[in-house]
Amino acid sequence: MAHVVKKMTNTEILAMKKDLAHAVQDKTPPGAVFTAKLPDCTVTAYNSGKVLFQGKGAEEASQKFSGLVSPSKVKSKTSKPPHRYAPPQNAAELSMIGSDEVGTGDYFGPMTVAAAYVSRDQLELVRELGVKDSKHLNDKQIVQIAKELIHTVPYSLLVLNNEKYNELQQKGMTQGKIKAILHNRALQNVKAKIEGSEIEGILVDQFCEPGVYFNYLTKEKNLLKEGIYFATKGESIHLAVAAASILARYSFLKEMDKLGARFNTVIPKGAGPHVDVKAAELAEKFGESVFDTATKKHFANTQKALNLLKKKRL
Repeated sequence: MAHVVKKMTNTEILAMKKDLAHAVQDKTPPGAVFTAKLPDCTVTAYNSGKVLFQGKGAEEASQKFSGLVSPSKVKSKTSKPPHRYAPPQNAAELSMIGSDEVGTGDYFGPMTVAAAYVSRDQLELVRELGVKDSKHLNDKQIVQIAKELIHTVPYSLLVLNNEKYNELQQKGMTQGKIKAILHNRALQNVKAKIEGSEIEGILVDQFCEPGVYFNYLTKEKNLLKEGIYFATKGESIHLAVAAASILARYSFLKEMDKLGARFNTVIPKGAGPHVDVKAAELAEKFGESVFDTATKKHFANTQKALNLLKKKRL
C-alpha cells in the first residue's frame, strides 16, 4: 500500500480537518487528531504534527493538502519553486479562459464545473458587475451577479448529478479524475464558442499538481494543454476564474433548490453532523435509495446517517 508522511503545522492540520469534515471518522488511533477515510486514501493526522496518507491516492492527497494554508500563515524553512505551468505576472490583464468547480465537498447535490472567457475589453465591465471570489459572496449576491454574467461572457457549465457521480466512483474513478475531465471539457467548450477571439491563456483553479491533472486525462480524445496555467486561488489571479466560480456556484444553488423541492424540505450544504441528520431523515422517509440519487455516497456521512437510522429503529 502506498503511503506518504508529511510534517504539518497545527494550523495546517486543523484546516485539513475542516476540509475533510465529510470523511472524518468517529474513532481515531492513540495520539491522533483525526482520521479521514477517502475513497482511495486514508488520512491520519497526529498531535506530533506528522500526517500519514495511505492508499493508492496517497500522493495526490498529500499534494493537495500541502497548499491548504497560505504561506503567509505558515512558517516554512524552504519555499517551493513555482511549477512551469504558473501563470505570468501580468495574467490579470490578459484575455483568458478560466475554470472552477463547486460541490466537491458537499454531501448532498451535484458537482458543477464552469469555464468562462473574459477578454481584456470586458475586464472592467465584469469587475463592475461585482465579480470576485465566490467564497466572499453570499448566495443572494451569487444569484444576482450570475444572472448578469450569463448574458455577458461566453461560458460552459457542466453538472454531474449524484447518480452519475456515484456510478463513476463505484467504477473506481477518483474525485480528482472526475474534476479533471469536467474542467477539460468545459474549457474545450468555451474555446470552441469563441473561435477566432484572442486567447492569451487558460487558467485552471488548481486542485492537484499539473502532472497529476494531465495523467488523469491520458484517455481523453481532446486534451487541452497548450497555453494552460494552474494556480491555487485562481479567482484572485484572473476574473475569468472568478466568473467561472460564480456560475458554478449559481448552478449548484439551483440544483440544491430542485433537490429540496423533490423531497419537500431544505437540503443542507456542507458535510457536517447536520447533514447526517437530514440524510437519515430522508432515508427513513423515502428509502435508502436517496443515498444513490441525492448524495455523494462514498462520503463518510452515509455510514453516519445509517448509524443514526439504526439507532432510531431500535
